[in-house]
Amino acid sequence: MILTCPSCGKKNRSPAGRLTDSGRCGACKTEISPVARPIDADPESFREITGGANVPVLVDFWAAWCGPCRTAAPEVARTAADMRGRALVLKVDTDKYPELASQFGVQGIPNFAVLKNGALVHQQAGVVPSARMNQWLMTAGARPENGKRETGND
Repeated sequence: MILTCPSCGKKNRSPAGRLTDSGRCGACKTEISPVARPIDADPESFREITGGANVPVLVDFWAAWCGPCRTAAPEVARTAADMRGRALVLKVDTDKYPELASQFGVQGIPNFAVLKNGALVHQQAGVVPSARMNQWLMTAGARPENGKRETGND
């Protein structure tokens, strides 16, 4: 995955397993924050991220012509920002990559899938609020916001 430095604009390669970590630009050493936006995924980046991420991944299957998809887009973006450093959010354009949609049995959009270690753990069609998406990611193993793992030994 290629990330652009916010300071100097240089392109920096980040492995999928590090997209939720802070890093440093190879050129100017400025901190590059964890990804906090939905990532437009093609089949190659989809496989790389869902197979290599060490956090849950929310996938938004959508299309530009879909009104409900446009309604869901701000909620998806909010989820990516809310879950920064704890989960990743991908957007798959079903018109460009129908094979990915077919792989997940997507028949209606928007359609959301949550994957953990490359395996499907939840899937649901229809517009939902970001709070529900966040809940799906937490159930799939995203760390709580304070960064500490919940142990149940309170």
